[in-house]
Amino acid sequence: MKSRKTVLLPSTQKILKELGENLKLARLRRKLRAEQVAERAGISRATLWNVEKGAPSVAMGIYCQVLFVLGLDKDLLKVAADDVLGRKLQDAELLPKERAPKRKLK
Repeated sequence: MKSRKTVLLPSTQKILKELGENLKLARLRRKLRAEQVAERAGISRATLWNVEKGAPSVAMGIYCQVLFVLGLDKDLLKVAADDVLGRKLQDAELLPKERAPKRKLK
């Protein structure tokens, strides 16, 4: 079976790459070797390397597991916590249009 390559927009690739770099820096600040983090996360060293590169082919669960090992898993709760656009839409009360009532047959 052929694997499919994940295609991301350049801005999204940049964000994922920055996430990977941040994870690597967090690991280094804790003075943990890559092998230690990989073992604790239950992944291979190569997968951790891909995480630290920000590879889009790595499952979100693996990123979460690495965050957990580094003690940063609660940071995921900050994602979309301050939904500025969503709040503006809510404040504007933009509700989906209701359908017209069905016509009664005679």
